[in-house]
Parts: sequence; structure tokens; C-alpha cells
Amino acid sequence: MSTIRRPARQRVLAAAFAVAVTGAGLTTLGPGSSLASSHREAPLVAGEPRLDNTDVYAFVSPDAPDTVTLVANWVPLQEPNGGPNFYAWATQVAYDINIDSDGDARPDITYRWTFEDRYRNKNTFLYNTGPVTSLDDPDLNFRQFYDLERITPSGTTKLLDDAPAAPSFTGPASFPNYGTVSDAAIRPFGSKGRSFAGQADDPFFLDLRVFDLLYGGDLSEIGQDTVKGYNVNTIALRVPKTDLALKGDPTRNPVIGVWSTTSRQRVEVVLPDNTRLMSGGHQQVSRLGMPLVNEVVIPVGRKDEFNATKPQDDAKFLPFVTNPEVPRLVQQLYMIPAPATPRNDLVQAFLTGFCKACGPVQADLNSQRLNKDVDPARFRPSEQLRLNMSIAPSADPNRLGVVGGDLAGFPNGRRLADDALDVTLQAAEGVLLPGHPAAVDGLGDGVNANNVPFRQRFPYVALPNTVAVNTQ
Repeated sequence: MSTIRRPARQRVLAAAFAVAVTGAGLTTLGPGSSLASSHREAPLVAGEPRLDNTDVYAFVSPDAPDTVTLVANWVPLQEPNGGPNFYAWATQVAYDINIDSDGDARPDITYRWTFEDRYRNKNTFLYNTGPVTSLDDPDLNFRQFYDLERITPSGTTKLLDDAPAAPSFTGPASFPNYGTVSDAAIRPFGSKGRSFAGQADDPFFLDLRVFDLLYGGDLSEIGQDTVKGYNVNTIALRVPKTDLALKGDPTRNPVIGVWSTTSRQRVEVVLPDNTRLMSGGHQQVSRLGMPLVNEVVIPVGRKDEFNATKPQDDAKFLPFVTNPEVPRLVQQLYMIPAPATPRNDLVQAFLTGFCKACGPVQADLNSQRLNKDVDPARFRPSEQLRLNMSIAPSADPNRLGVVGGDLAGFPNGRRLADDALDVTLQAAEGVLLPGHPAAVDGLGDGVNANNVPFRQRFPYVALPNTVAVNTQ
């Protein structure tokens, strides 16, 4: 990706944030690593992968810095050779990316993708009946198309109608040049908008054996990228900053909150002839903003409830943030003392964003309260991925983002290469607090990067894997 020198104001902000966190010991951070964000994290979506929202990313587009790129993934842990049906988007389901620009925990903008299936020939089991060289190739038997809408309180605008989704990569014999076919699914709208829906390499990297009692108390076990070689279904959107900012002014109001949701109709009836009748309103069944929240913060008995909860009602989950379980487990297994509660530093990280008026970390970075046209009385803490769009892309990205001194990275938004697990684990262990144990610095899972490089242009995600995972 292209690099951009940070403007003087941003360098001042970086210095100010560094001063704020130096007292918390952030200057001594050593190398760390990463964990799976929301893959099969709740009982309901674990059984319905097409509804399972795995990760959300938001960053200033490095090659078009007057725009923001939003990426959301679904259908986790796709084995590349998973035929004959491979990995379709669900129909009668709303895949949404939501934007909150005024901090009231309600979407000011929703971008919605809805999909439709089309078969050329239902009298064959084949996904494709011969080599496919284009999206309209007659040998591509199964195809999906989508509408993209922009929904605001004042109405709905259709941005794309009947746009094609990139098909699953069924193998090199079927797709001798899959990259060309996938690129054809990038659709422009407006002056600078871009949309993509299709299969991609799972950009998240981590060692999921963390769920084996935190590596069984043996950190020498770390370093295996569990999701290496697996694919996901990706939606990517590029839009001008002016389309996202409060009152269309990213200079006065640069901070946005982002989360994605999946909503399905409440009733589905399958008739004997395989006709499906859908009825009832849409029910939210999956949700994702900050990585790892439902995975390791919310207890198992509340995970489905969290997935169905709107951000404006997040106050009921506050005790799980202020008194988190992970530090207690780490103390039990690794003898690293858990920070004292209540954890108001984590309230900033997960629920408000960082601002001097928001909590103990005295830095103005990515809370909507920093927007000049926000009414502080209407601000409502809620779980969102917050991005300050005025922070230019880093000339030298650090995978630890803000913890590593790179304000353009997680938790100020999230880039594809950001090591969300390491940052989250270190934050949970108190790296933002003064006097934290030295053992906290550099905590991680030993997986520091994706196994394949990301693309340098939209949609940035890597092309899907084709080699069976069990042969790697």
C-alpha cells in the first residue's frame, strides 16, 4: 500500500498520545502476536455459518486517503475444497455495515447488501460445468447477485442494483484466472464509491489454541496460525469521508463508529417442493464491532443475547467490561496479577473511544465526543469500532497499532494487518495502566502476520486459498 507522511497536527497528536501512555509503560513494549475475532463465537451462529459475522475492519484507504474502506467478513473457516455447494451468501438476510457519527449508539447510516441465487441449470450437481473465465461465463452454473442500499433516517437510496458477487474459488481447473473474475466483481458507484462481495482469504491470524486453557499454561506452545489456509465471504466498501462524517464534514467531525450486523426474517417454512416461504420482520442474529468482545468478554450464557442486542442497549453488559474474566484466568495460569477493578480503561477501549473526558487514559484519539457538532448529552457508551478519519495512513505501519505508537492502527479503526489479539490481550492485562507488570509487555500468541500478503488496492483482502487445509 502507498504511504503518506503524517501532517504536523497528526504528529503532535501522536506525541500527545505517547505522553499519555508512557506513564502506562507502553514505551517498553516488545514484539507480540494475534486471536480469532468472532469465528463461531456464539451457540446460534456456530450452527449457521452464513449468518456468522467474523471480523470488521475500518481504515483510511491508503491509496485514496479522502476515502474510508470498510470490510466485514462472514462464513468462517471455509475449507477451500468444500464442494459441491461451496460457500454462498444467505438469501432473505440483510448483511449490514452501520455507521454512528454522533455517538448516540444508533446508526446514522446503514449500508445493506441483500443477495439472490440464480442457477443456469438445476439438473446438475456442478457449481460450474466447465472452465470459467468471466462472471457471465455460461459455464458458471451458480451465481449470486446483490442490491446495495444506503439507509438513513431520511430515506433509502439504492447504490447498486443486481450487482454480481464473486463466486467461490472452486479450484484452478475451474477458474484458470480467478483473480480476473474476482476483480470484475468490484463495482463502482457515485464518484468514488466501490463495492465488492465475494470469497477471500481469511485476513485474521491467530493461534486458536488459546481456548485450550490459554495454551495450558505453557506459552512455548504459541505460534500456530489456526486460520491459515481458510477462506471467508467478504464484503468491502470504499466511500468518501464526506459520506460518513456527521453533517458531511470530516474536518469538524472526523470520528465515526462502525459495526456490522446480520438480520434474518423471523419465520422460514420449507414446503415439500423445496419452496421456502419467509415471513415476519428481520431479527438481528449476529453483530460485530471491536474484535473479541463476544468471543472472550461476554459469557457463554449471554452470547446469543449480545448478538441480538442493539448498541444503545449495551449498558447491561457493562459489568463484563469493568470486571473482565481474562485477566483472572491469566493470573491463575501465569501468575501475572490481574489489574484492579473497575476497568475504566477498558470502558474507553471498547465503549467510548479514547478522549480526555472519557476516562483514565488522557488522550484525545477516537471518541465521537471529539466531533465538534456532537451533543455530549446525547453520547451513549456502546461497543463499536471507532475510527478517527483525520489520522492519515501510516508511512511505517506497526502491527500493534496505537499500542506500538501507530495512531492509524487498532484500536483507532482496524487495518487488515493489525494484530488485534495481541493488542486486546495486552490491554486486558493493563498495558494502558501505570505500573503494570513488565510481563504484560509483548504478550501475544506468536502469530504476527497473515500467511499471505494483502493486496495493495481495493478490496485489499487476499484472493481465496485453493489448497486443502489438511495438506498444508
